[in-house]
Amino acid sequence: MAGQNLANFALDGGDPRMEEKNPAQFALDHGHEGARGKNEFNIESAQVHNDPSVLFEEYLHYASLTRAEERVYEGNMINRKAPWSLGGIIKNRFSKGHVHEVNAVVGDGNIVTTHNNFSTVTDLEWRQASRAVRTASWGSIFFLITTDILGPGGAPWAFSNTGYGPGCALYTVFGLMASISGWYVWGVYMHMDSDRYPLRDFGQAFFRVFGQEVRHVINVLQSLQMFMLVAVLILSLGGSVSQVSIGQNGINGNGVCFIVCLLIIAILGMVLGQIRTLQRFGWLANLSVWTTVITSFMAIGVSATSSPNYAVMLGSFGGPGTPYGDRNFPDGTVGSAIPTRTFAGTPPDGFASGGTGFLGSFQGINTIIYAYGGAMLFFNLLAEMRNPWDFWKGMLCADIFIYLVYMFFGLFQYSYQGQYTYSAAIQSINPYNYQTAGNILSIVGGLIAAALYGNIGIKVIYNNVFMELFGFPALTNKRGKILWVVMVPVYWALAFIVAGAVPNLGDFSSLVGAFCIGNFTYTFPALLKLGFEIKKGAMLPGESFDEATKKYIRQDGGLKRWIRGYRKVLLLNLFNTFYLLGALVVCGLGCYSAIMALISAFGNGGTVATSFSCTSPYAA
Repeated sequence: MAGQNLANFALDGGDPRMEEKNPAQFALDHGHEGARGKNEFNIESAQVHNDPSVLFEEYLHYASLTRAEERVYEGNMINRKAPWSLGGIIKNRFSKGHVHEVNAVVGDGNIVTTHNNFSTVTDLEWRQASRAVRTASWGSIFFLITTDILGPGGAPWAFSNTGYGPGCALYTVFGLMASISGWYVWGVYMHMDSDRYPLRDFGQAFFRVFGQEVRHVINVLQSLQMFMLVAVLILSLGGSVSQVSIGQNGINGNGVCFIVCLLIIAILGMVLGQIRTLQRFGWLANLSVWTTVITSFMAIGVSATSSPNYAVMLGSFGGPGTPYGDRNFPDGTVGSAIPTRTFAGTPPDGFASGGTGFLGSFQGINTIIYAYGGAMLFFNLLAEMRNPWDFWKGMLCADIFIYLVYMFFGLFQYSYQGQYTYSAAIQSINPYNYQTAGNILSIVGGLIAAALYGNIGIKVIYNNVFMELFGFPALTNKRGKILWVVMVPVYWALAFIVAGAVPNLGDFSSLVGAFCIGNFTYTFPALLKLGFEIKKGAMLPGESFDEATKKYIRQDGGLKRWIRGYRKVLLLNLFNTFYLLGALVVCGLGCYSAIMALISAFGNGGTVATSFSCTSPYAA
């Protein structure tokens, strides 16, 4: 995704989920819901509760029972379901998910029981509540992962900063490691999710391995990532508005004041963000995915038949006194642009718009990291699956497809535009009519994406910080709804301030990719897998689960247990330690390169756009 990922929200659309009135799905979607009455226990409320008294080994015990039941259940489902067909998969992808299968009788889709506490809930009731919200097949997961991750708009810019050879190698290596991270997430989920203790997100996974404090850190970082993605989209879509307002051949000069363009997007986001229920975004989410596909094809098609958009490159990276500007625009004007150049290896100084030397190449790496972001939502996707054993099929097919798309789009457009490739592919083309059509499509799809990022980000903050730590009311009651109306404009206003303060799309996206996306794609899965294997390996043969007390009995604890666990699968843990440290190094170098690029961009001769200014970087 480089410029923007327009689909990290796809799982919250109309597929494959229950109707909003289904209490099981409603509770899971809307946070830690309380019981309906004083003496009424809601199973779904207990499911999303993070109980610190439950030991790691107890999660493993119940997960093993659930996985065994799923094997039998899926065998029965295979005997009853219709034959596989592409049309069936497409139909399921766009369906509202009203029809579902469970391994027990469920009346009218409502699964509610009356108990004073969750210890008296029967295994059948736990199974009913959990299975009712698991309806997705691996074919649906293929589409969801693809729309979650796919965003080829920045692939050409990545190649323009790395060259053909290094770019292909980096896309291959980071794609492979992203697949390994996805495999880790799947493995942890299979060993820790159960009907009694469903696993829904990264925060819950880290809670079960590392405890409450680490869970809070993960939730804060996830909220930060969503917030930064909204800011990136405000900057990107504001640029689209600015390009449209400038007119053909710059007839309107600077066009609409650039900061006003960003403000327009922020205000539209405040209005659209008032949609509180994620299911209402179902068809809008699908629309945004199609706008991404159409604009990508438009960008490569037009780039093959017309010159690059020299004006946007001069305004964003080519000011006098900069290596890029002096090399490619000798007279400091669009008319002095030198011929297009492409490179098999790393571009020489002055030919990479992201910077010079190692830092310039790392801007391309940050873009590639951004492109594979998506593992953060894999737990959510797995929680939707009827048979999570099949997740690897959808993930593998999606990873291969995404890799091929990135390679094709990136290599194709870079071959025609070379060093003049911009960080948002559609804004890199020159003919005004195609550029305007692409910008309008980007605005439509991007606004939907930004509203959904904001929706998810606000809910993560509200459910895990305000409700859990400060006792705020649930978003489903009147006071919670009023707070939502207030929080949405505040959230978007803060994102607008960040976007307006750093009006350089390519470098700002690189920073978000390095600090946020990179950690959730590489660092955190490695850390989670390492901690999981240590705790799992520390279990002793004499330890067991007591069926009478429903508790696991340990024989020891402390540091020696962690050391024993680390040694149990030493080679795997050493690899994951190396993977974790390598991911942290890449994150650190990526942040450093992005920050240095931003300093250079806003220094003498850099971008013409400054913080909260009217000057547009898209004007000639």
